[in-house]
Amino acid sequence: MTHETSILEIIEKTTARRNARRAFMKTAVGGVAAVGGLSMLAACGDDDAMSTPFPTPTPTPAAVSTDVAVLNFALNLEYLEAQFYSYAAFGMGLPAASLTGTGTQGAVVTGSGAGFPRAVDFTGDPLIGQYAREIAYDEIAHVNFLRTALGSAAVAQPAINISGTADGAFSAAARAAGVITGATATFDPYLNPTNFLLGAYIFEDVGVTAYKGASPVISAMYLDAAAGILAAEAYHAGLVRTILYARGVTNRDLITAAQQISNLRDAADGTATGTLAGGTTPTAGSASPDGTTATAGDIDQGIGGTNIGVLATGVSNIVPTDVNGLAFSRSTQQVHNIVYLNATGANRTSGGFFPGGTNNPNPAFTVGLG
Repeated sequence: MTHETSILEIIEKTTARRNARRAFMKTAVGGVAAVGGLSMLAACGDDDAMSTPFPTPTPTPAAVSTDVAVLNFALNLEYLEAQFYSYAAFGMGLPAASLTGTGTQGAVVTGSGAGFPRAVDFTGDPLIGQYAREIAYDEIAHVNFLRTALGSAAVAQPAINISGTADGAFSAAARAAGVITGATATFDPYLNPTNFLLGAYIFEDVGVTAYKGASPVISAMYLDAAAGILAAEAYHAGLVRTILYARGVTNRDLITAAQQISNLRDAADGTATGTLAGGTTPTAGSASPDGTTATAGDIDQGIGGTNIGVLATGVSNIVPTDVNGLAFSRSTQQVHNIVYLNATGANRTSGGFFPGGTNNPNPAFTVGLG
């Protein structure tokens, strides 16, 4: 069986789970231009309504430009997640037909030898393998959904680095977080199920905050579909955080590593002077929801709560929220800062998991904080 055939079969399994949506998109979107494809996206948020799509108003050119930029911003993130989960779950990446579009198309930077993206051996942990395959199916579906909705306006996959080698993006992120030390140290997320979970943890919380942060700037007609993807990403993030916390009760190194990754995201996203969701701004030294000491603008949290492992009084921190119980938001620049590993400002336009930057017809949606 060839690589292309195998991954296409995987995608077919994914689309079979969403048969009604697939049928609608084939008939309604078909070969329409980008604006027409986007106008149909509003009807895709509710599977029960697929058989009777309702008409939507023709967006103004300015609104289309913003929506195209936001949806392509999301597509870049979905390319990254889909490639990582596809390799980890199935040992292969997305097919060539799913990577084309406007902008500069790039390859997946995989490295070589130890750390090369490959299927994780879940033999000793089959439940984690089941979770990995489910998330992979979802992320592949997100790529296909956004590409179909955008039509000819969809951007190509940019160069993506998901290598676990010493010079790969995962090792660079782990090194910057303090999870590993030394220039030759490696963090290989394909080595075992535990490393896979930590690798997934790097992405999932970022995806949730990215979709929530984009909600104020996307037009109302597309908000329902975007909210559907946000909800799926939140389920994924909650699952990963739950498993890591459960294992961290007896292996505190996992809770420590998760906190270090959280601290890196905070350092990279430039929120030291930010305002949290709900309009609150914590002051330095105040108590964070996870029981740690907050810094001003701290919008990321690890998984450790209070009295970890104590059944009667312990409190986990599976859902990272502000003092109002609301999930956090990140701007497109903050998200790029994290995926570019731009903690110092040197990688404002590219770096980390996107060595050549992301693709977007609006340049403002491709840069991190200065």
